[in-house]
Amino acid sequence: MRETLVLNASFEPLAAVSLRRAVVLVLQDKAVVEQAHPALRVRAAAVDLPLPRVIRLCRYVRVPFRRRAPWSRRGVLVRDRHACAYCGRRATTVDHVVPRSRGGGDTWLNTVASCAEDNRRKANRTPEEAGMRLLRAPFEPTPADALVLGLGAAAGAGLPDWLARSA
Repeated sequence: MRETLVLNASFEPLAAVSLRRAVVLVLQDKAVVEQAHPALRVRAAAVDLPLPRVIRLCRYVRVPFRRRAPWSRRGVLVRDRHACAYCGRRATTVDHVVPRSRGGGDTWLNTVASCAEDNRRKANRTPEEAGMRLLRAPFEPTPADALVLGLGAAAGAGLPDWLARSA
């Protein structure tokens, strides 16, 4: 199912909604289409609307401040774009840089995407002990980054067209 990114009136990302919900918001004049699919349209008896990819709310919505994006295995894979942090191949698992048995936990800064082979090879050791080097350091995405990356993952492999063009 297609999802549409909803921006606040200040252009900050708020959420991802279904295409149906996005069309309803636009028809109720609560949102405007910021970016639409170039060839597809939504048509009805009295409606002819471009298929929205990104909509912006007409009124500012106050959102409670969220300091951190919640950690998840899927989030780590999306953050690292399904690329192994050790060899660069397709990642299918999440590896703990400092193993959980040694006090490492499920945090953004302690987990990286990994292929199953490298995850087994590293086992219950740190990368230094296993003689493995991280290609890139883990980082904690902002809540807005996590939302946009998650939306890109839901759209299929890689980032959606509207995000890839702006990057």
